Amino acid sequence: MNVREVMRKEVITCQIDDTIRTASSLLKEHNISGMPVMDGDRMAGIVTESDLLKLLDLPEHRQGLWLPSPLEIIEIPLRELIGWEEAKKALTDVGDKPVHTIMTKQVHTISPDDSITDASTSITSHRINRLPVIENDKLIGIVTRGDIIRGLAVT
Repeated sequence: MNVREVMRKEVITCQIDDTIRTASSLLKEHNISGMPVMDGDRMAGIVTESDLLKLLDLPEHRQGLWLPSPLEIIEIPLRELIGWEEAKKALTDVGDKPVHTIMTKQVHTISPDDSITDASTSITSHRINRLPVIENDKLIGIVTRGDIIRGLAVT
């Protein structure tokens, strides 16, 4: 079975100059964890939930093996560091930046004619959740872990 048989042809994307807030909204709206970032009709990168979460990474506030709640990650370190009003402004400013400032530029891709075994190997070896499907330098689909598993269930 090849990638073409299991890939999703309708791909949710954003443009490189879209704001981080817009990209985050698209991920939430479509219940996806990542999407290709386009420069016109050319894929320029990919943005994932991990890229968004890195915006909240404040390593100077980590001590030992403390696992904070999401609210603590956002609220407490920023409030202590710069004050509540400044923290709200900082988070707003981050959301206004273009998505190309946080996207991953080196994207692992796959051909629609590759096997789902090749896709699975690439996904697991690179520790990623999705592979954009490229044909003739164009994005024609996306294949996720779930798509591969559904394909295996059919065979």
